[in-house]
Amino acid sequence: MQAKVINLDNAEAGDIELNDAIFGLEPRADILHRMVNYQLAKRRAGTHKVKNRNEVDRTGAKPFNQKGTGRARQGSWKAPNHRGGGVAHGPQVRSHAHDLPKKMRRLALLHALSSKAADSKLIVLDQASVEEAKTGPLAKKLKGMGLSSALIVDGAELNENFARAARNIPLIDVLPCQGANVYDILRREHLVLTRAAVEALEARLG
Repeated sequence: MQAKVINLDNAEAGDIELNDAIFGLEPRADILHRMVNYQLAKRRAGTHKVKNRNEVDRTGAKPFNQKGTGRARQGSWKAPNHRGGGVAHGPQVRSHAHDLPKKMRRLALLHALSSKAADSKLIVLDQASVEEAKTGPLAKKLKGMGLSSALIVDGAELNENFARAARNIPLIDVLPCQGANVYDILRREHLVLTRAAVEALEARLG
């Protein structure tokens, strides 16, 4: 698959050959859905917590006599049916993460990359670097490229000035190639890969 390469001034900077085995697959929504659920479940804190009847601070004495009161028998004020009692079957601290095979995770990344290519939302950038870490000039360049929502993936090392300039621009994310993931790719309209990112992803997924 042949793709054009542009620079930050939106001028052509040559061509690049993209691996069809990585960027030319027919996207499958079911695989992408499973991967996004996997990522979102794994990042959940799981710190929600309520007190059960063993943890509430109430007396353990029997509320009243078993017989002779005319009331329903009760064994403890800690029971869930009393005000101030423990909660029955409430949430407890736990991990929401679930397993997904490594091959499925790799395949999902391939389909995410291919989906952007199929939708013509994949842009190959010559290099993501600027001389000064200033947000204004970079925002103008990205606007000139038609990017209002994008994930920009660079090589193993990010250009510090570019990363600092881009972090204040809404809906623009910058990641090194090893941080490329399905959720971040799909949550932005465009995917921008530098030449170094393309080479690193093809080496990682090839």
